[in-house]
Amino acid sequence: MTSTALALDHVGICAQNLGPMTAQFEALGFSLSPIAQQSGRPTPDAPVELYATGNRCAFLKHGYIELLAILEPGRFDNGLSKFIARYEGLHILAMGMDDAEANLARMRRAGIPIPGVAHLERPVDKPDGPRAKFSRLPYPDAPEGRLQLITHHTPGLIWQERWMDHANQAVALTELLLVSAEPAVTAARLSKLTGLVIEPRGAGGFLLRFPGGAGVAGPQAPAMETRVSISAPEDLPATLPGVAIPDLPFMAGFWVQTSDGNAAVRRLLAHLPLVELPGGALMVPPAHAAGAALVFHP
Repeated sequence: MTSTALALDHVGICAQNLGPMTAQFEALGFSLSPIAQQSGRPTPDAPVELYATGNRCAFLKHGYIELLAILEPGRFDNGLSKFIARYEGLHILAMGMDDAEANLARMRRAGIPIPGVAHLERPVDKPDGPRAKFSRLPYPDAPEGRLQLITHHTPGLIWQERWMDHANQAVALTELLLVSAEPAVTAARLSKLTGLVIEPRGAGGFLLRFPGGAGVAGPQAPAMETRVSISAPEDLPATLPGVAIPDLPFMAGFWVQTSDGNAAVRRLLAHLPLVELPGGALMVPPAHAAGAALVFHP
């Protein structure tokens, strides 16, 4: 088995309250999974406990979008309150892996001070029903947000057909853009985390390509290339026009591929101030997508 990241698994949008986020994403044409409160071990050797956090997700044929908020204040929130104190929006970048222990060993050789594999779980649809289980390798205290590698142990429980039929015809999560005052430093951190070589992009940016891995980002996911782009603040307007930077580093936006050339998006979202981008792509401004720029593309 390889010990590198294989795919863009999911991105996470974080806020204090779940309701407003889910209302916006349902209005954008996404079908969302039921509310699920998370459980896990606050430290590798601690017992499993109920967390303060919970989510709803838009599962795609490749990857997914997580909407994460505080459901029960006072419990362990796994750093979420720290993220949303900076801004509400994108804070989670999760990349799929197929061997947690091999990646843990590689990360430790690279000098990342990681205590061990973190194990989490959450109910699939009912509190007393089947539970989705996964393992994470987060980069400790990364200023960019929650940068992590992830393995899903029960992919068939979460990538279900009933949650992948989206009115906007979304089928794949393909890219995330991260803006940094020090793009080279952020790029080096991601290279250490993923085990992949970072490519130069433009004058001062960088590109991380994932080769794809069947089954890593869902049992129906084809092996397709996905990526993370890293840019300097002055380059953001050329990529995502009109997007303001609340703080740095900043996960500015993400790209979702549709199966119909954006026909459904144009029809469903005609009332929104969509921004036309090259190649027939359409950007939903952050104000209408829970603080993150969302780009639909053919």
